[in-house]
Amino acid sequence: MRDLHNNVDIIATIEPVAAGTTGTGQTGNVVDTRGYDAVEISLSYGAITATNATFTPVILHGDVTGTMTSCADADLLGTEAAAGIAAAATRVDGVSENVTKRIGYIGGKRYVQANIVNTVTAATPVAANVILHRAHNAPVAT
Repeated sequence: MRDLHNNVDIIATIEPVAAGTTGTGQTGNVVDTRGYDAVEISLSYGAITATNATFTPVILHGDVTGTMTSCADADLLGTEAAAGIAAAATRVDGVSENVTKRIGYIGGKRYVQANIVNTVTAATPVAANVILHRAHNAPVAT
């Protein structure tokens, strides 16, 4: 049987919080990926009342924490647009609200960060987790 539990660590980079002010959104904590060979980022979005609201994740990476830059598309599995929420005339649970999406990171930098930028001031809850897997030293402490 394959064991994911002892080979993965999940780090909350954006704790569940209201999305906030237009254009500002939420800034995630920088996560150190040392000791792991694979990274996945989960992004959760709650109920959205504004039909014109968009939420876009911006994935950053860097060799040191002070020089984080936006990831090139080649460093991601999936796109930031697909991992975000577009404007929608009608919101649908599990599609355009109350949904969790994901994006993979395959770049070679040590540090990653996930931010969420929104186009309207919103009380919509958002959250992001960085999932580190393929641990070099298992089992990983829980």
